[in-house]
Amino acid sequence: MNRRAFLAASAAAATLAGVKTAAADALPLGPLQDMRYPDARIESADKKFFGTKFPAFAGTAGVERVATGFRWAEGPAFSREGNYLIFSDIPNNRMMRLLWDDNHLSVFREPSNNSNGNTIDPQGRLVTCEHRARRVSRTELDGTITVVADKYNGKRLNSPNDVVVASNGSIWFTDPTYGIGGNYEGLKQAQEQDKHYVFRVDGKTGEIKPVVDDFTQPNGICFSPDEKKLYIIDTGLTDGGPSHIRVFDCDIEAGTLSNGKVFADGFAPGITDGMRCDVDGNVWCSMGWADPKEDGVRCYSPSGDLLGKIHLPETCANLCFDGPLRNRLFVCGSTSVYALYVGTQGALKP
Repeated sequence: MNRRAFLAASAAAATLAGVKTAAADALPLGPLQDMRYPDARIESADKKFFGTKFPAFAGTAGVERVATGFRWAEGPAFSREGNYLIFSDIPNNRMMRLLWDDNHLSVFREPSNNSNGNTIDPQGRLVTCEHRARRVSRTELDGTITVVADKYNGKRLNSPNDVVVASNGSIWFTDPTYGIGGNYEGLKQAQEQDKHYVFRVDGKTGEIKPVVDDFTQPNGICFSPDEKKLYIIDTGLTDGGPSHIRVFDCDIEAGTLSNGKVFADGFAPGITDGMRCDVDGNVWCSMGWADPKEDGVRCYSPSGDLLGKIHLPETCANLCFDGPLRNRLFVCGSTSVYALYVGTQGALKP
């Protein structure tokens, strides 16, 4: 099943089930409706709020809606230098900026080449996956844009989706075909790569090479805190494949992955899309496209055990830990950005 058919089927199923898909449109900014402490939207797997092992619980903290008005929010990344959140609004062909100090929202870049995933490298530079241009770019500190990768073996990339940068400067990104399948999140174009690769770009030489080639649709990607593990989401359910997270032993210097295995599954008939690790190695991932009761975030221990869920009113695509202490989780939903303080910190630096 291709992505268009999958989305159409999901929409039809929601209609048949009587789901109000636009329910979030009526929500105001601020704490979600009927919120009280402890917030029932923060669900621990052991069903206990106090003494729980679910690090989302932070006492008197609840889920808030901090920005809205988007068509498909994605790719959140936090700039420590600028003290703001950057994220993509893919169909609207723009990137947004949300200031930490006063929650002021503005357009960061328009057009954005239908940007999707973003991250900040160790030098504080923004690295972006661009669907329309079929490339990974880097915004230098002076505002100029450098093309990191747009071809492999002389052929154009598919449509880079999500990206991480290791401490040694190497850039790792996924390259599914979502951005070239139609004119909504990119431009409908022919696929030139023979596979849906995950690539690594050497931080010193700029050499690009595949590190894995057997994903149906590689999507979200993140390192463990020590960079010895690399987690990669396969959203292949949209094309007749799996819906799971795989984990690999990673050597960032050699640029190799080994011992790949399924880390977490059980997402079907929905999918997880984006993810981040906290300082303890727990994996936080988005959830959506199926049962509305499962929309939101899931958190897994390093051993793959489900620790808990954060329930949100919309299908969610991606997330990141933000703020001066990296203890505020921002989640890109369909039309909005949600946030909550958590009892841990994000591992990604800066």
